[in-house]
Amino acid sequence: MMTAVGDNDRGLEKYLRMQRIRQFENKAEAIHAQGEIPGALHTYAGMEASGVGACMALRDDDYMVGNHRSHGHPIAKGAMLRPLMAELLGKTTGICKGKGGSMHLSDFSMGSLGETSIVGSGGPVAVGAALGAQMQGLDRVALCFFGDGASSEGAIHEALNLAAVWQLPAIFVCENNRFGMSTPTSAGVAGENVADRAHGYGIPGVMVDGQDVDAVEIAVREAVDRARSGKGPTLIETKTYRYGDHAVNMGRELTPRGPDHEDWLARDPIVLHRLRLLEQGVPPAALDVIEAQVAEEVDDALSFARESAYPAFEEAFDHVFVDRLPIPEDVLAHA
Repeated sequence: MMTAVGDNDRGLEKYLRMQRIRQFENKAEAIHAQGEIPGALHTYAGMEASGVGACMALRDDDYMVGNHRSHGHPIAKGAMLRPLMAELLGKTTGICKGKGGSMHLSDFSMGSLGETSIVGSGGPVAVGAALGAQMQGLDRVALCFFGDGASSEGAIHEALNLAAVWQLPAIFVCENNRFGMSTPTSAGVAGENVADRAHGYGIPGVMVDGQDVDAVEIAVREAVDRARSGKGPTLIETKTYRYGDHAVNMGRELTPRGPDHEDWLARDPIVLHRLRLLEQGVPPAALDVIEAQVAEEVDDALSFARESAYPAFEEAFDHVFVDRLPIPEDVLAHA
């Protein structure tokens, strides 16, 4: 039986968010190559179903903590593209006023507590947010994204242990994208599955196909329901794939590709979800409209960022926890 587009609003929202991530990342990679984005750039292409599926299981007021591969996670939770792009370009209209850059995005308005370049550091942050929600009697949950490389960091294990001991409303999502920087997971993680490590903390460990946005949402929603009901944390491992190198435009291929590379490319999460929507009766034109709409959003975000101003020199010490000393006149004169 054909299904009306209106009956697929949730599926279309997933498609919209995944398209936003992919097109945003493609644009960011292109302008980074031109020198418009300073510093390193870590893209999320290929992993869209993991982030979007997980965030679709959250409420707007739930907390989320990402990592250095940080554009996909806030977009997956619903962040606006204009301030994100402006932040990448270091502009004052950026979500962190141009001072965070690509790896340090945060948007408290939609529950994103921030990303960081320190591998594994998001675990304790999520535990703190979960503890705060528990102490305040709120039914919010905190979800932490981290990679297979971070799964061996002490901070992640400390976070898992404390969350389990205190039965905190936390969800730990390990996005196993096959590589920790350029090291294959098999060479850096003992055991076949990261999710198996959950048994050591007496909590559920769940593995899910990270290229299937619906499957990820179902798995995370079960963990969210468990956390809200006071039953404690869950460790979820999404089996996904990172299309690019650890960081883009670095001049050479850093990530060794195995014989299964083409198989992963053939299971592109956006293509798979589009096919599912078509099978459910969504007209192709409706999906084409979404793709065109997102292209306009990304172009608009870039124009907005380019037209925005850089922070003033005097703002360098704002929001920095140091003693505020007067800036010498000779320094200001050369600013």
